[in-house]
Amino acid sequence: MATESDSSQGAFSRWVDSAIESPEKVYRAMFYVVMLFFLFTTLFPFYWLLVLALTPNEAITSFGFPPVPNGFNPEAFVNVFTTVPFHVYMFNSFVLGIATTAVVLVLASLAGYVFGRLDFPGKGPLMLLILAVSYFPPAAFIIPLFRLFTGNISLLGVSSPNLFNTPFSMVLPFSALFMPLSIFILSTFYGQIPDGLEDAARIEGTTRLGALFRVIMPLSAPGVATAGVLTFISVYNEFFFSFLMTSGEANNWAPIVWGILSYQGQYTQLYNLMAAASIVGVLPVAILVVVAQEKIVSGLTAGALKE
Repeated sequence: MATESDSSQGAFSRWVDSAIESPEKVYRAMFYVVMLFFLFTTLFPFYWLLVLALTPNEAITSFGFPPVPNGFNPEAFVNVFTTVPFHVYMFNSFVLGIATTAVVLVLASLAGYVFGRLDFPGKGPLMLLILAVSYFPPAAFIIPLFRLFTGNISLLGVSSPNLFNTPFSMVLPFSALFMPLSIFILSTFYGQIPDGLEDAARIEGTTRLGALFRVIMPLSAPGVATAGVLTFISVYNEFFFSFLMTSGEANNWAPIVWGILSYQGQYTQLYNLMAAASIVGVLPVAILVVVAQEKIVSGLTAGALKE
């Protein structure tokens, strides 16, 4: 007489036999499990932010699982712009991101051309040294940079300019921190462009610089787009230098991080507005990633697959 354990053992054996005969079913099931886990861990924080934003601030106490709004207050998405000038903070972040991206792409293109298309002694160690800069913690630079940008360093009797509360105090450190990765990406793409195309452009009378911007960069569009998008997103989300290099006022180029923190005062914490501001602030980056995802994926993979 068959027992329950025998039945379970038989079901398990049938499942093992089916997995051996059709391994693609197992791979597909594993893919769905991993994808659902990734979607849950990625999207659940945004769902929680939406719950906090829709709940009136005085009704925010505790939530069960899954959390549901304790009330319904969509006006929070309007109040984020009337309580503080949040649109100015967002504009500041856009300006900082675009300015840094432009500086990084120009300088990284020049360096990427040198590393990707020219041979010189010590090229490999120098590239490793440049990449090592990106692994240094930003906190290691904050004291000298803060003294430098507040005019507290003198050289030959000349004091450094006071750049505090200006875009330069953030664009310069951002460019230095995010440039090594862009140099690596662009040097990989520029090194794969056939020499004949550049030689043809130079025969027509253009210089190396003209060939770079007229021939090599257009042919390396996925790599340029990847470096630009990654730099912009990194600057837009940056917190450390953005928090320390400004006083926090919107008219002093304080970025979006300061705008979100502005809803937290000494005696009041407007958590619903902070959540709504976080959602509004992340939407431009989410739209950018959705629009440019094909370029980003091709840029990150083509450099490793092209011959």
